[in-house]
Amino acid sequence: MEKVVVGMSGGVDSSVAAYLLKKQGYDVIGVTMQIWQDEDVCSIEENGGCCGLSAVEDARRVADSLEIPYYVMNFKKEFKDNVIDYFVLEYLQARTPNPCIACNRYVKWESLLKRSLDIGASYIATGHYARIDKLENGRYSIKKSVTLAKDQTYALYNLTQEQLSHTLMPVGEFTKDEIRIMANELSLPVANKPDSQEICFVPDKDYAGFIIKYLNDDEMPQEIKQLITQNGTKFIDTGLTPGNFVNTAGEVLGKHQGLIHYTIGQRKGLNLAMGRPVFVLELRSETNEVVIGSSEEVFSNRLYANHLNFMAIENLDPETEMVVDAKIRYSHPGARCTIKKIAKDEVLCVFDEAQRAITPGQAVVFYQGDYVIGGGTIMSKL
Repeated sequence: MEKVVVGMSGGVDSSVAAYLLKKQGYDVIGVTMQIWQDEDVCSIEENGGCCGLSAVEDARRVADSLEIPYYVMNFKKEFKDNVIDYFVLEYLQARTPNPCIACNRYVKWESLLKRSLDIGASYIATGHYARIDKLENGRYSIKKSVTLAKDQTYALYNLTQEQLSHTLMPVGEFTKDEIRIMANELSLPVANKPDSQEICFVPDKDYAGFIIKYLNDDEMPQEIKQLITQNGTKFIDTGLTPGNFVNTAGEVLGKHQGLIHYTIGQRKGLNLAMGRPVFVLELRSETNEVVIGSSEEVFSNRLYANHLNFMAIENLDPETEMVVDAKIRYSHPGARCTIKKIAKDEVLCVFDEAQRAITPGQAVVFYQGDYVIGGGTIMSKL
């Protein structure tokens, strides 16, 4: 009997995933990853954090109900190093990060998989709405779930072939309603628990407040200290201190609060009396400027991406252009585009139609049909 470690968040999806795998004959072990740091645990509980103490208790009750062994594993350091530090560094450099993608790659897979293999498991499993197929070319690829309304493939594009070969995603074959029905039929204690919606370590959505508090911590990560030292006060100023709102012609329109407070496409919270709706077009860390423009100016038909990870194919031939559908954020429906490799770790993506708010720091994920071809991190739209 093959052993599988199921990452249990205390939610309904991972709980049903554990049930489905046990039903399929696997030796199932439930594990919750302890990733919360020293923040106020009560705050996490009140805001529905996916990895707080209530998640542990919910997962433990589900494991008891399913009669499977259950453990809590400490991943605090891995989460801090690969998710929180990355999150802060990206905002300080005028980019908008995607911490869930980093968490998936480096914590939920890389770290959990290693520990799971060490204890004799053949696989890890999660409650993600996605599927994994081994293609005719011998490579593994993420495939969209049967329910596009809950599809989570965008956040999984960065997984490696080794990780995919040791991963099971049973929930991807079902709709959310079907998962809820199963959970109720099994009388699981989390059957009607609402989904967690926010970033687990910033439950109040105040990203800037979190970053400011983090930078004032006596235990600020060495990497961030070094980056600040290397760039001097200019670097920290461009992230945290006020600067100018400007239009595309360079005319000053007003004062902003600091670049960490803004992202591309933002309209609310600008406090600019322009007599018409205006949006953030660009964050200029070198001059500490936020560029403002019209709704039409938020659109662009191209982007450059790096930190590439290919999945359904081994690589992209530099001499070949490939037509794909690309998603530029989790909620983006995807749009037809042509991609071409222009450097060892860089692609140019040209859309058939201009897309709104292409945002440096976010992921762009390429699909053909239901399969993930690969993806990368958006560098710029210029």
